[in-house]
Amino acid sequence: MKIKEYIESGILEAYVLGSASETEAQELLHLKEQYPEIRHALTELELDLEHIARHMAIAPPPGTLEKIEANLHGLIPNPELKQVPDTRRHKDRKGKGDKHQKNNNQFIEVESSSSHMRIHKAWRWVFAAVFILGKIFLAFAIYFYLENRQAQKQIGKLEQQLDQRSGR
Repeated sequence: MKIKEYIESGILEAYVLGSASETEAQELLHLKEQYPEIRHALTELELDLEHIARHMAIAPPPGTLEKIEANLHGLIPNPELKQVPDTRRHKDRKGKGDKHQKNNNQFIEVESSSSHMRIHKAWRWVFAAVFILGKIFLAFAIYFYLENRQAQKQIGKLEQQLDQRSGR
Protein backbone atom coordinates (compact mmCIF):
# COMPACT_ATOMS: atom_id res chain seq x y z
CA MET A 1 0.00 0.00 0.00
CA LYS A 2 1.34 3.41 -0.92
CA ILE A 3 0.87 5.72 2.05
CA LYS A 4 1.44 8.94 0.14
CA GLU A 5 -1.27 8.08 -2.42
CA TYR A 6 -3.66 7.18 0.42
CA ILE A 7 -3.03 10.52 2.13
CA GLU A 8 -3.55 12.44 -1.14
CA SER A 9 -6.72 10.49 -2.02
CA GLY A 10 -8.92 12.85 -0.01
CA ILE A 11 -10.06 10.32 2.55
CA LEU A 12 -8.45 12.29 5.38
CA GLU A 13 -10.34 15.44 4.38
CA ALA A 14 -13.58 13.48 4.14
CA TYR A 15 -12.97 12.04 7.62
CA VAL A 16 -12.17 15.42 9.17
CA LEU A 17 -15.25 17.03 7.57
CA GLY A 18 -17.44 14.12 8.67
CA SER A 19 -18.43 12.95 5.19
CA ALA A 20 -16.48 9.68 5.21
CA SER A 21 -18.46 6.45 5.37
CA GLU A 22 -18.27 4.19 8.42
CA THR A 23 -15.98 1.70 6.68
CA GLU A 24 -13.67 4.47 5.45
CA ALA A 25 -13.48 5.94 8.94
CA GLN A 26 -12.71 2.56 10.51
CA GLU A 27 -10.03 1.89 7.89
CA LEU A 28 -8.45 5.30 8.48
CA LEU A 29 -8.40 4.83 12.26
CA HIS A 30 -6.79 1.40 11.83
CA LEU A 31 -4.16 2.73 9.40
CA LYS A 32 -3.51 5.74 11.64
CA GLU A 33 -2.34 3.38 14.39
CA GLN A 34 -0.03 1.51 12.01
CA TYR A 35 1.52 4.37 10.04
CA PRO A 36 2.87 7.50 11.74
CA GLU A 37 2.77 9.40 8.42
CA ILE A 38 -1.02 9.06 8.29
CA ARG A 39 -1.32 10.09 11.95
CA HIS A 40 0.88 13.14 11.29
CA ALA A 41 -1.06 14.14 8.13
CA LEU A 42 -4.38 13.77 9.97
CA THR A 43 -3.14 15.88 12.89
CA GLU A 44 -1.91 18.59 10.50
CA LEU A 45 -5.22 18.61 8.66
CA GLU A 46 -7.19 18.89 11.91
CA LEU A 47 -4.96 21.76 13.07
CA ASP A 48 -5.34 23.54 9.73
CA LEU A 49 -9.11 23.19 9.88
CA GLU A 50 -9.14 24.47 13.46
CA HIS A 51 -6.97 27.43 12.43
CA ILE A 52 -9.37 28.26 9.59
CA ALA A 53 -12.34 27.98 11.94
CA ARG A 54 -10.73 30.32 14.48
CA HIS A 55 -9.76 32.79 11.76
CA MET A 56 -13.28 32.90 10.29
CA ALA A 57 -15.14 32.83 13.62
CA ILE A 58 -17.60 35.61 14.36
CA ALA A 59 -17.61 36.87 17.91
CA PRO A 60 -21.04 36.85 19.58
CA PRO A 61 -22.52 40.15 20.75
CA PRO A 62 -21.43 41.31 24.19
CA GLY A 63 -23.52 39.95 27.02
CA THR A 64 -24.48 36.74 25.20
CA LEU A 65 -22.65 34.47 27.63
CA GLU A 66 -24.31 36.13 30.61
CA LYS A 67 -27.75 35.68 29.04
CA ILE A 68 -27.09 32.00 28.36
CA GLU A 69 -25.82 31.44 31.88
CA ALA A 70 -28.84 33.21 33.35
CA ASN A 71 -31.18 31.03 31.29
CA LEU A 72 -29.29 27.89 32.26
CA HIS A 73 -29.39 28.75 35.94
CA GLY A 74 -33.14 29.18 35.56
CA LEU A 75 -33.43 25.68 34.08
CA ILE A 76 -31.22 23.83 36.54
CA PRO A 77 -33.17 22.87 39.68
CA ASN A 78 -31.51 24.04 42.87
CA PRO A 79 -32.07 21.52 45.71
CA GLU A 80 -31.54 24.24 48.31
CA LEU A 81 -34.59 26.18 47.10
CA LYS A 82 -38.09 25.04 47.93
CA GLN A 83 -40.10 24.47 44.77
CA VAL A 84 -43.08 26.79 44.49
CA PRO A 85 -45.97 25.56 42.30
CA ASP A 86 -46.87 27.70 39.30
CA THR A 87 -50.48 28.74 39.82
CA ARG A 88 -50.80 30.53 36.48
CA ARG A 89 -51.07 27.27 34.57
CA HIS A 90 -53.83 25.98 36.78
CA LYS A 91 -55.85 29.17 36.27
CA ASP A 92 -55.46 28.87 32.49
CA ARG A 93 -56.55 25.24 32.46
CA LYS A 94 -59.87 25.34 34.25
CA GLY A 95 -61.47 21.97 34.67
CA LYS A 96 -58.53 19.94 33.37
CA GLY A 97 -58.09 18.02 36.61
CA ASP A 98 -55.00 16.75 38.40
CA LYS A 99 -53.36 15.44 35.23
CA HIS A 100 -51.64 18.78 34.58
CA GLN A 101 -50.75 19.27 38.23
CA LYS A 102 -48.73 16.04 38.32
CA ASN A 103 -46.82 16.81 35.09
CA ASN A 104 -46.21 20.43 36.01
CA ASN A 105 -42.38 20.14 35.85
CA GLN A 106 -42.20 18.58 32.38
CA PHE A 107 -42.60 21.79 30.40
CA ILE A 108 -40.87 25.12 30.46
CA GLU A 109 -43.18 28.05 29.92
CA VAL A 110 -41.71 30.50 27.43
CA GLU A 111 -42.93 34.08 27.56
CA SER A 112 -41.89 37.00 25.46
CA SER A 113 -41.04 40.29 27.09
CA SER A 114 -42.75 42.28 24.34
CA SER A 115 -45.43 41.72 21.75
CA HIS A 116 -43.82 44.25 19.37
CA MET A 117 -41.37 43.36 16.66
CA ARG A 118 -37.99 45.09 16.87
CA ILE A 119 -36.23 46.34 13.78
CA HIS A 120 -32.86 47.95 13.23
CA LYS A 121 -32.87 51.75 13.39
CA ALA A 122 -31.79 52.09 9.76
CA TRP A 123 -34.85 50.16 8.62
CA ARG A 124 -37.11 52.56 10.51
CA TRP A 125 -35.93 55.38 8.24
CA VAL A 126 -36.41 53.19 5.19
CA PHE A 127 -39.98 52.36 6.21
CA ALA A 128 -40.69 56.03 6.95
CA ALA A 129 -39.30 57.04 3.54
CA VAL A 130 -41.38 54.38 1.78
CA PHE A 131 -44.49 55.56 3.64
CA ILE A 132 -43.88 59.21 2.71
CA LEU A 133 -43.10 58.32 -0.91
CA GLY A 134 -46.32 56.32 -1.03
CA LYS A 135 -48.29 59.35 0.09
CA ILE A 136 -46.52 61.56 -2.48
CA PHE A 137 -47.24 59.08 -5.30
CA LEU A 138 -50.87 58.88 -4.20
CA ALA A 139 -51.16 62.67 -4.32
CA PHE A 140 -49.61 62.74 -7.81
CA ALA A 141 -51.94 59.97 -8.99
CA ILE A 142 -54.99 61.88 -7.78
CA TYR A 143 -53.69 65.12 -9.32
CA PHE A 144 -53.02 63.55 -12.73
CA TYR A 145 -56.35 61.72 -12.65
CA LEU A 146 -58.20 64.98 -12.12
CA GLU A 147 -56.10 66.73 -14.81
CA ASN A 148 -56.86 63.90 -17.23
CA ARG A 149 -60.59 64.16 -16.50
CA GLN A 150 -60.50 67.90 -17.12
CA ALA A 151 -58.53 67.43 -20.36
CA GLN A 152 -61.04 64.81 -21.55
CA LYS A 153 -63.88 67.29 -20.92
CA GLN A 154 -62.05 69.98 -22.89
CA ILE A 155 -61.41 67.52 -25.74
CA GLY A 156 -65.12 66.68 -25.74
CA LYS A 157 -66.05 70.37 -25.94
CA LEU A 158 -63.58 70.98 -28.78
CA GLU A 159 -64.96 67.99 -30.71
CA GLN A 160 -68.47 69.39 -30.31
CA GLN A 161 -67.31 72.77 -31.59
CA LEU A 162 -65.63 71.13 -34.59
CA ASP A 163 -68.75 69.12 -35.35
CA GLN A 164 -70.89 72.30 -35.15
CA ARG A 165 -68.57 74.24 -37.48
CA SER A 166 -68.27 71.41 -39.99
CA GLY A 167 -72.01 70.78 -39.91
CA ARG A 168 -72.91 74.36 -40.94
